[in-house]
Amino acid sequence: MADISDVADSLVLRRIRPGTKFEDFHNWPDQSFEEMDSTLAVQQYIQQNIRNAIKNIDFILEAPEGQDEGVWKYEHLRQFCLELNGLAVKLQTECNPDTCTQMTATEQWIFLCAAHKTPKECPAIDYTRHTLDGAACLLNSNKYFPSRVSIKESSVAKLGSVCRRIYRIFSHAYFHHRVLFDEYENETYLCRRFTTFVTKYNLMSKDNLIVPILEQNKTELEIAEPPSESSA
Repeated sequence: MADISDVADSLVLRRIRPGTKFEDFHNWPDQSFEEMDSTLAVQQYIQQNIRNAIKNIDFILEAPEGQDEGVWKYEHLRQFCLELNGLAVKLQTECNPDTCTQMTATEQWIFLCAAHKTPKECPAIDYTRHTLDGAACLLNSNKYFPSRVSIKESSVAKLGSVCRRIYRIFSHAYFHHRVLFDEYENETYLCRRFTTFVTKYNLMSKDNLIVPILEQNKTELEIAEPPSESSA
């Protein structure tokens, strides 16, 4: 029989305790996906890979063997929304209703907000909040996503519309708050990862990917000429 102290030593409490310094966050051994036995295993695996290799986008987006693709896409989209909240917080410092009265990207794109009874224009920072709130409500909906281990195909089909809407946050930040966008992108590689993600899983048309992102091989993403206006 194993000694109780030996068993205790083999257990790792994966929890950030109050008062922990930032540099000591997640200071525990990695787990393989097979060792993660909770219903949040896919989320944990994605976050672990981001921490370990934030620049290696192909590695982060590579699903474990046998992983359900619908769950894999769903969990990545949840993670994108979590991280986009960080960009939204930064945007509040300079994107306000007086200076950014519409949700725009370049002078050719004007986005309508779907949070209202009838889609309409609203200030960019309000559009950002409304979009992230709406995405959170859908992704946390027990009606469409009651499980984190199995998702119906009809629910997976809703992910594309979420991707199109939250991408507009990237595009507004890039074209109207470039310094802020670059600072956050250099820390997180979030827009690059998102662009690779939606392209890999055909969740958005390439015609709508208007932020020029350099891929790993340093070739620039082909960008189509955008139309003059887009609804929600």
